[in-house]
Amino acid sequence: MALDPQVKALLDGMAANTDAPRIIDLPPAGGREMYRAMASQLDLQGQPIGKVEDRTIPGPVGEIPLRLYTPVAAGSEALPVLVYFHGGGWVIGDLETHDALCRTLANESGCKVVAVDYRLAPEHKFPAAAEDAYAAVQWVEAHATEIGVDANRIAVAGDSAGGNLAAVVSLMARDAMGPRISFQMLIYPVTDTNTDTISYREFAEGHFLERDGMIWFFNHYLGEGDRNDPRVAPLKAASHEGLPPAYVVTGGYDVLRDEGRAYAEALKAAGVPVEHVNYEGMIHGFFNLQGVLDTGREAVRAAARALKIALA
Repeated sequence: MALDPQVKALLDGMAANTDAPRIIDLPPAGGREMYRAMASQLDLQGQPIGKVEDRTIPGPVGEIPLRLYTPVAAGSEALPVLVYFHGGGWVIGDLETHDALCRTLANESGCKVVAVDYRLAPEHKFPAAAEDAYAAVQWVEAHATEIGVDANRIAVAGDSAGGNLAAVVSLMARDAMGPRISFQMLIYPVTDTNTDTISYREFAEGHFLERDGMIWFFNHYLGEGDRNDPRVAPLKAASHEGLPPAYVVTGGYDVLRDEGRAYAEALKAAGVPVEHVNYEGMIHGFFNLQGVLDTGREAVRAAARALKIALA
């Protein structure tokens, strides 16, 4: 399938801006600033929501900031809950860059969304992000009554590196026999550290997330010997049996397409119920481009419907 016309127009506009720096030429702090600016320009802002609350919880080595989103139509009953991990290669991204997406997911699914501001690399290398993500899910389960959610209806989700964390937390919870996760929603997730797949070769440049960009992220996040650890590359886990049902999203023009598909296939082969949706004309990051891409908006709503059904 051809590149979506709206995506092509977006990429053409970005290519024409020859003054814009590449992320690989920036220090992490500069990459974070660039990502925040891009998010504010390209996505919907301020979608009405029932309630937004910022708070902190105890983490492995300090406090972890959270943002809790209560949907507009929430009543007095305990809600299902989605613990969300933002993307950004474990190096960039924060609560603000994914605020619009979390608002939409909360309103469309009827779930309370708990967004996690986990520690970022290179200041905090692997496994800091995974440890914070797991601690956040533990906290949500333990404090379910306090925050008005149902401890028996917990889902995890994330995009890109956040999708990686959702998959990793599901593995960690299975192996530790808790917390109980009912559903995992993996949006163009990083599931491996192999940058020589067909999709990496086909879309190495010019499709928003580039091969060199992923190498930049890996180099900031990982130390020597980490690349085969299942907490970085969940595709390499010894077993995928007993994991929560999954909804896996990939983009046809994304360097991460093949590993997302491979992870969906590995889950299915292990007997895990899986729905894999590939948006053929889309690039990496299209969920966060719902303000400018029609298919982005449709995809977010479809994912929210799947979440609502799974936690009904």
